[in-house]
Amino acid sequence: MTSNLRIACVMVGLPARGKTYISQKVCRYLNWLGINTKVFNVGNYRRKLYGAHQQHTFFDPHNPIGIQQRKEAASAALDDMLRWFEEDQGIVAIYDATNSTQQRRQWLNERLSAENVQVFFIESICQDESIILDNIKQVKLSSPDYADTDPEVAASDFMARINHYKDMYETIEEKNYSYIKLINVGSQVIINMIRGYLESRIVYYLMNLHIMPRKIYMSRHGESMFNVHGQIGGDSDLSPRGLLYAERLPGLIHENLGDKELIVWTSSLKRTIQTSGKLEYPKMSRKALDELDAGVCDGMTYEEIEEKFPEDYANRDEDKFNYRYRGGESYRDVVLRLEPVIMDLERQGNILIIGHQAILRCLYAYFMNYNQEDLPYIKIPLHTVIELTPRAYGCDEKRYKVDIEAVDTHRPKPKKTPILQKKKSDLKSKTAGASGEICDTMGSPILPISPQLWPNNAPSSGHKRSPSQLQQEITKLDLGDAAIAAEAK
Repeated sequence: MTSNLRIACVMVGLPARGKTYISQKVCRYLNWLGINTKVFNVGNYRRKLYGAHQQHTFFDPHNPIGIQQRKEAASAALDDMLRWFEEDQGIVAIYDATNSTQQRRQWLNERLSAENVQVFFIESICQDESIILDNIKQVKLSSPDYADTDPEVAASDFMARINHYKDMYETIEEKNYSYIKLINVGSQVIINMIRGYLESRIVYYLMNLHIMPRKIYMSRHGESMFNVHGQIGGDSDLSPRGLLYAERLPGLIHENLGDKELIVWTSSLKRTIQTSGKLEYPKMSRKALDELDAGVCDGMTYEEIEEKFPEDYANRDEDKFNYRYRGGESYRDVVLRLEPVIMDLERQGNILIIGHQAILRCLYAYFMNYNQEDLPYIKIPLHTVIELTPRAYGCDEKRYKVDIEAVDTHRPKPKKTPILQKKKSDLKSKTAGASGEICDTMGSPILPISPQLWPNNAPSSGHKRSPSQLQQEITKLDLGDAAIAAEAK
C-alpha cells in the first residue's frame, strides 16, 4: 500500500448533464500540470461486457438483470481504477458514471476509503432543457450506443433512459462527504468539506468552466527580425513579411468568425502587439503570455549557444521540457506561469491569442492533451492561425495558413542516438552546466502536491478549511508571488 496522496473524483448526475465533458476537462488540466490522472468511464465497461446496443429497458430500475449487469460494469471499472492507483502511481482518478443513488455512493465511498483513497464527489445538475437537448444532439446520439440508429429513434430511446434514472435519482445531501455541486453549468456552485490543496484546485477549476459554444484562435506573432536572423527571445520588431501578416490577419479572422464577438490577448512584447494592430476587437496585453525567458542566452542563435555552452546545448536536447536557462525559464516554469491564464481562458467566449512559440505550445498542449515530453516539439508555424472548437472528448482543430513566406523556427525532436544517450548518462551526475540546468523536480507534478503536505492518513479535521481560509488559499494560488509579496508588506 502506497502512502502517496490519491484522490477519486466520483461524478454524479443524470445522463446528458455534462459529466463526461467535466471529466475530460479535469483530466486534461491535471495531466497538463504533471499530475497523473485518468478517467474511468463505466459506460465503456458496460459496452465492453454486454454490448453497445442496449435499449432503454436495460436501465429500468425494475429490471433485475440490467441492475446486476450495470453493477458488474461499475465494479469492473472500480477494480481497474484501484489497480491503476497501485501499479501506475496514479494521483487522481475520475470515476465517470451516474452514481445517482445514496446506496451507490456509499458503496463507492466505503470501497475507496478502505484503500486509502480520498473521495471527492462532483455532481452536475442541469434544469435548462436547451442545454440538455444540445448535449444529447452533440454527444449522446453519436456515441457507440446509437451507432447506425435513426436519430429520432435514438433521441426517443435516450430520453426514456433519462426518465428511468430520474425515477431513482437522489441528489447529494450526505453531509459527511466532500463534494461540489455544479448547477446549470456553474451558474450556482455548492461546496462541502473541501479537503486539502488539490481538491481546492479542482474546485477552483470547475468554478471557471462553461460549455457555451466558442472558438479559440491561436496565432504566433508575424515573422520578427530576430526570427529572420535566427535569434531567440528579445523584443524585436516585425519583419516586412511579419507586417504583411498583420495586415492580412483581420480578414482571415472575419472570414471564419463573421460578426461574432471576439477578444484578443497579446503578450507585452512588441511583436505580438504589432501583429494585433489592425484587429478591431477589444484587446488585452498580458505579461504572463511573454515568451519563455532564455536568460543569459537571450538574443543568441542556437549555433552561438552550441558553441559557447556545448554542454547545455546537449542538456536541453535531452530534456527540453525540464531544462531551465540560467537566469531564465524552462517549459515546466512556463506551464506553471500559464496556469492562472488557463483559469481565465476557461471563462472566455470567442478569443484570439497572439503569442509566441513556447507559450502557444503550452496552451495547445492543454487543449489537445499532449504529454510533457512531446510538448516542446509541437509545430506552431509562423503566419498560421489555429482554430480550436471545444467538444466533450477534446477539441476539433483547423489550421489556416496565410500565403506569406516566413522562416521555419521549428527544431525537431532529436533522435536518441548512442552518443546522446552517453551524454545523458554523463549529465546525470552533473545537471548544472555553463548556462542552465535540468530542473530537479522533473517527473514530479508541476503544482506542489507533496504527500508530505497532505498525507492520506492525516485526520480529516486537519484538511478542513473555513470559507475565508479557502478563499485566501485560492487567491494566493491564482496570484502567485504577487500575492505573497503583497502579504509580506
